[in-house]
This record gives sequence, C-alpha cells and structure tokens, in this order.
Amino acid sequence: MREREGRASGPEDDAQRSTRHSPKERHAEAGVVTVVIPCYNQAHFLGEAVESVLAQTYPRHEIIVVDDGSTDETSEVASRYPGVRLIRQENGGLSAARNAGLGQSRGEYVVFLDADDRLLEEALEVGVRELEAHPRCAFVFGRWDNIAMDGSPRPTSHRPHDERDHYLALLHSCHIRMHAVMYRSSIFDTVGGFDTSLSASEDYDLYLRIARDYPVHYHGEVVAEYRRRHGANMTGNPALILSTSVTVHRSQHKHTRGHKQYEEAHKAGMKRRQWTHGDRLVGEVKARVRERDWRRALRGTLVLLRFYPRGIALLFLNERRAERLKLAWRLQAREQDLKIYEQRLGESEGAQTGRTSTKELREVQLLRERIRRVERRIRILDRRS
Repeated sequence: MREREGRASGPEDDAQRSTRHSPKERHAEAGVVTVVIPCYNQAHFLGEAVESVLAQTYPRHEIIVVDDGSTDETSEVASRYPGVRLIRQENGGLSAARNAGLGQSRGEYVVFLDADDRLLEEALEVGVRELEAHPRCAFVFGRWDNIAMDGSPRPTSHRPHDERDHYLALLHSCHIRMHAVMYRSSIFDTVGGFDTSLSASEDYDLYLRIARDYPVHYHGEVVAEYRRRHGANMTGNPALILSTSVTVHRSQHKHTRGHKQYEEAHKAGMKRRQWTHGDRLVGEVKARVRERDWRRALRGTLVLLRFYPRGIALLFLNERRAERLKLAWRLQAREQDLKIYEQRLGESEGAQTGRTSTKELREVQLLRERIRRVERRIRILDRRS
C-alpha cells in the first residue's frame, strides 16, 4: 500500500469538524475491541448481532448496544445478555447512536455493527491482527457476504479497487461497508465522530474524512454478513440516499480541486451516485403520479431538481425513450470509468506493481464487457423503435 501525505487542515476544515459531534475523551484499554451496536426498532434482529460478537474467537471485547428510542423490545433483548452494556436515549438517528456508543467505549479498537447484520467468528481477530501489522493505518477493512432477511446467503460481488490510494477509490465509488471495518479509537479524537446532520451516507462521509488524510488498509478477508434491503433499512428510500450521498460527495469538491486524478474520479463518482439512486427515485415518482399521490410525487421531484436535475427529463418520456436516455448516460459514465482505469493500469505497469496491475486489468476487462452490454441494449432499443 502506498501512503499518501496528509494535507494540512485549513480554517474551513476545522470549522466543519467543530460542528460534528465529538465523543467525550476516553481512556482506551490496549488490545480491547469495542463493538457498538445501534438499534432502532430492530429487536427481532438484535439477538443475532449480539450473539455473533459473543461467538468471536478474539476474547478481549466489549459490547455496547445503543437503544435509539425504540418502541419495541430492543432494551429487553439487549438485557438478556450478561456483560452487554445498554445505553438508552431518545431517538436521534444512526449517527447520534453510534457517537453515543463511541463516547462510552473503552477499547483501543472500535467496530460498528448494525443491529440487522452479523460478524463472522474471526472478524475481530482478523481486524486486530491487521491493525497491529499496519500501525500507521487509521482503519482496516475486508469483505462481506450478503444475506437475506431470514439469514440465508445471497449473491455477493466485490469490485476491485485501487489499493494504493483509497481516497481516490472512494471518490469513484464507496467500496467499504461499515460492518467490515475496524478503527483505531484514537482516530475519532482527531476527525470527530459521525456527522449527525446526515440521515444516511454518514459512513461514506467518515471514510472520506479519514482516507483523505490518513492511510487505511484493505485485508480482503470476509468478516461480516450484511442483510440487504428489508422493510426497515434505509436502502429502500432512494430520495434519502440520493440527497445525502450527493451532499457528501459534493463536500469533497474543494479537496479535489487542482488534482487531475481526484477531479476525474470525483466527476465520475458523482454521475455514478446520481444515476444509481436517481433512476430509482424517478421510478418512484412515476409510481406516485400513477397513484395520484401528488404530495409524495412533488417531494420526490424536488429532490431530483436539487440532486439529479437531468433526471427530470426522464419523468416526461415514455418508458422506451426514458430507458434509451438512461442507457446513453450510463454508457457515457462507463466510458469515463474505463478511461480512468486504463490510465491507472498504465501507471501500474510503468511502476511494475504486478498485484495492482492484475486487479486493474480485471476492472478494465469488466468495464469493457459492461460497455459492450450497454451498447447491445441500446442497439436492441433502437431496432424496436
């Protein structure tokens, strides 16, 4: 891994950090891992999350469950497990709940586990081992497996990414999941906690703030199970995810200005976020119009205007023309991605970094295949027209 030099914080950076919730100063116990589990009305999953921590092969850990104003049996479930520390608070959102747990933590290392997810039994052991092996890194992270609502396996795919510069990779796409990360608790004394002004994408914001100035490490081992898209999680709210992810992404503009690779990755990443979440919102607005739910349709349209303005055009086209336009935009974005990765591949080959070249070559090949698929779909639509 190539470590980038940290940038000096300007007045604007310091002012931003001062507005974020900073957990109180705490005494960290060497070698101890604190696992913070925020929970809001997910008592039916909480037991699995707690038990996945209790089953860890690494014994030096503590569990803090933060009941974020739940109206179900969250506190009762947490109280069934001896040794689990329970914090109750009025509902303040995921960021506030994580910060509350962090403020009460005693560990040298910290893992944030959502109540509907699970850790694999060697997750903490792997995280501690990797942080000790990379003493300059602020956090280490690995891979995860997707699971269904009932806990059964679901297909999982992981994209290769640039291991030399994780900030660059994060500008392009968020390749990290919160539950697969282990942090040094000391990093929060420097960068602050989670931004409580964000209702979602707060993890992405934290990754960017850390990776921008500190080295991080990807160890590649599967350490967690992620329960995707059930009725209670935020991934089912495209307006929320679009608005917060674009807001976080826009906040990095001042940090990328004047750096060609960062500017290109930032631009490509913005397009990716807009069409990934914006196209889903377009579909939702159209559904609200068909249902004559004008208030929710208007609310979604206003979000599009602010965070995905060109998506407004999709609202006024028939299904086939809207699909043709979305494919044209996607093709443009894929071609820009390909240009970025071909440039990185050339740099890697010039530097003779074989491992990175192999991964970037796979990404280039994958992007070329995706471009061909998009082009085929466009040709099919054109023939039908």
